[in-house]
Amino acid sequence: MSLPNPPSPRRLSVAPMMDWTDRHCRYFHRLISRRTWLYTEMVTTGALLFGDVARHLAFTAEEAPVALQLGGSEPDDLARAAKLGEQWGYDEINLNCGCPSERVQRGAFGACLMNEPALVADCVRAMRDAVSVPVTVKHRIGVDAMEDYAFVRDFVGTIAEAGCEVFIVHARNAILKGLSPKENREIPPLKYEYAYRLKRDFPALEIIINGGIKTLDEAQLHLEHVDGVMLGREAYHNPFVLADVDARFYGGEAAKTREEVEAALIDYCAAELARGTFLGAVTRHALGLYRGVAGARGWRRVLSDNKRLAKGELSIFDEARSYLREPSEIID
Repeated sequence: MSLPNPPSPRRLSVAPMMDWTDRHCRYFHRLISRRTWLYTEMVTTGALLFGDVARHLAFTAEEAPVALQLGGSEPDDLARAAKLGEQWGYDEINLNCGCPSERVQRGAFGACLMNEPALVADCVRAMRDAVSVPVTVKHRIGVDAMEDYAFVRDFVGTIAEAGCEVFIVHARNAILKGLSPKENREIPPLKYEYAYRLKRDFPALEIIINGGIKTLDEAQLHLEHVDGVMLGREAYHNPFVLADVDARFYGGEAAKTREEVEAALIDYCAAELARGTFLGAVTRHALGLYRGVAGARGWRRVLSDNKRLAKGELSIFDEARSYLREPSEIID
């Protein structure tokens, strides 16, 4: 399939993941790939309008490009929150219409919004009127037993009429009752064809596919049908999967080695320690850096030792590295 749109800057992205994709995680991922499109954790409108804005939105220029994902369902609140995001320098504002957790449902947003496409359209219009950066939507392909393709097709069509041009499609249904968020990522079957059909039915839209994708080879196959691929937990647990993204999908520089990434991460840790950051807040995101390398279990164990981390001693990296018998040798 030949895609008519120019290559998307979101050709390869890392999903917004609660408790994971904070500023330290994004900085670490950026050390591995300069071009991968990154997302914040979901931030609710209430947290921004009534909480500590800097705590939720502060990030470094080195993390860019980075998108802010918002959770909410009130158009005016979302517009105000989106404006804050633009003012703080985010490159995109994304509306969460895919999270199935009961806590999010109690806030009347997330995946349950797919049952109210007219409201989502109002939210998108309000945000687009407030900001000049792209406003995008991340959603599922259905809710509960609603499995017909027509459901997600009509949802996307309604939101597109409100001016949204980018849709991130997690190609599973969201089961709102009876499944945990973890089970919602594993039990509902993946239907990649639904995302492919959306691209065929809406060729002018940018369609990004998400769900269960683990390798760049898989991503390459999906890119024959859609504009972009979003990696989720694989990018967190096996972050070095991002190493070849720049060269392979963006015509950029060749990959750094794990050792080069580690050296840069240590420099970042030193700067964060000087700011009073707990060292473990950074190292927890790097536990998977040497995944597949002989001795990686020792690396993870040392960098998870909170007593050692509390001392803020960067020599912990030397000890962790000592378990890696051949840092450049990958094992099965």
